[in-house]
Amino acid sequence: MDLVLNTADHYILTPHVYPTWWKEDDVTRQLISLFAIVNIGGYIMYLSLATLSFFFVFDRRLLKHPKILKDQVKLEIMYTCSSIPLMAVPTVALFLLEVRGYSKLYDSVDNKLGYAGIVISAFTFILFTDACIYWIHRFLHHKLVYKHVHKPHHKWLVPTPFASHAFHPLDGFLQSCPYHIYPFLFPLHKGLYLCLFVFVNIWTVSIHDGDYRVPDVLKPFINGSAHHTDHHLFYNYNYGQFFTLWDRIGGSFRWPSSFNGEGPANAVEELDKSAAQNGHTPQNGHLDPKKKN
Repeated sequence: MDLVLNTADHYILTPHVYPTWWKEDDVTRQLISLFAIVNIGGYIMYLSLATLSFFFVFDRRLLKHPKILKDQVKLEIMYTCSSIPLMAVPTVALFLLEVRGYSKLYDSVDNKLGYAGIVISAFTFILFTDACIYWIHRFLHHKLVYKHVHKPHHKWLVPTPFASHAFHPLDGFLQSCPYHIYPFLFPLHKGLYLCLFVFVNIWTVSIHDGDYRVPDVLKPFINGSAHHTDHHLFYNYNYGQFFTLWDRIGGSFRWPSSFNGEGPANAVEELDKSAAQNGHTPQNGHLDPKKKN
């Protein structure tokens, strides 16, 4: 975000938005700029990524699933769009600290870390955030917290890509915290930080995209849409973000029902078959929320 703000200040904001006398390092100006960038960028990234996924990846047969809500896509979009400005408030506070030099972000590859440091930090960023998000996510499922913060995201039992960012503002911020905390603890190149931020948003959409296909060799390790859809359906399994490692360690791993031919897409197929045979659509699918594989 430091990279984005500095570029915007240099080429766009002065003098076209701010007067020339308003210094670029003024904290009030930085707050205003960051809030605008986070909100505009947030809306653009969410709406573009989710829309592309919905039309080119998402299995739209799932919209016939009995657990899909009426006007669910519209509701997911409305909820997300109302939450983004509120999620932006604490996020901007962290970005401000980074912009003002309190983090370990750096912009020159010609330091002692070199290109090897960039590659290593990309892997450690993913591993660090995956571990942190697992435990934050489990905390959000605690009975004293869930109904106040995380429950709105589980309104979407069979999510679409537009549910990817449909969080209570506090929920969304808490689950994003590891991404912001990492550069305060470890060196991270500013350009890589920006790329990882985009990657994280793409991944968040992807685990809500209804495409349950995963190469067989990766099925035991990667937390994909099949895993996360079961999390929405069955509540207390598959809390992970990128990998299944912490779910296995924490005893919360569930082999995805879709891999066994018992997932939401299979339920829709059965509904279609039943409708063809009987001339009407059954009211319920065959999903068994108590079944653990």
